[in-house]
Amino acid sequence: MNPIVLIPARMAARRLPGKPLADIGGAPMIVRVWRQAIDACVGPVAVAAGDPEIAEAIAAAGGTAIVTDPALTSGSDRILKALDQLDPEGRHDVVINLQGDMPFVAAQILSACVDLLRRQASCDIATVVAPETDQSDRANPDVVKAVLAMEPDHQSGRALYFTRGALWGDGPIWRHVGIYGYRRAALERFNAAPPSPLERRENLEQLRALELGLSIWAAVTPTAPVSVDTPADLAAARAFAESNPS
Repeated sequence: MNPIVLIPARMAARRLPGKPLADIGGAPMIVRVWRQAIDACVGPVAVAAGDPEIAEAIAAAGGTAIVTDPALTSGSDRILKALDQLDPEGRHDVVINLQGDMPFVAAQILSACVDLLRRQASCDIATVVAPETDQSDRANPDVVKAVLAMEPDHQSGRALYFTRGALWGDGPIWRHVGIYGYRRAALERFNAAPPSPLERRENLEQLRALELGLSIWAAVTPTAPVSVDTPADLAAARAFAESNPS
């Protein structure tokens, strides 16, 4: 396997416009994410930037960025366009899609996606889940839940469904962490397909993959990485960076 890590980012975030360049402990958030990916040593890292100012910030930090069409609406569209420019020969057969709003993502989370693809021959797309943090997660539509057929060691499982709805009954609730590892052929097939009925219903693009018959597996991580989606999240990330200087 020959992985590459691609980080999609654009300035026009609905709840926190301009967040890729938001300062966190003296560095733009997108630069912090890029540094975490570099430190993971999974493979080469590049940013798929929807705006030139994002690319400029990465270039100033010594990284690689590809400016993509700002009209692209999804991260998977953006990383595929960047991949076409970075690797037209198809040398990289695994693509890790790391969200650009996870400034403290741990290296083992990226490695977990690669390991799943290596261990599970049937796995087309690898992702990550974490245990629920509160009972209120079960009915919170902003918390995406993964329904998994768990392996005997309970460290990974095959995804049966993802939902924003409430899940009932005994058993753990797995929060989905939006990091994906694609086999390149699966990424290309996924992006070539139109949004699916379940995807539109739940507003979750991973359901398109399941409706296409692609197999998604998830690795369990003890805690979900900090994700910055709102001004309150940004304040918390800044406080974390201040108390945990690198």
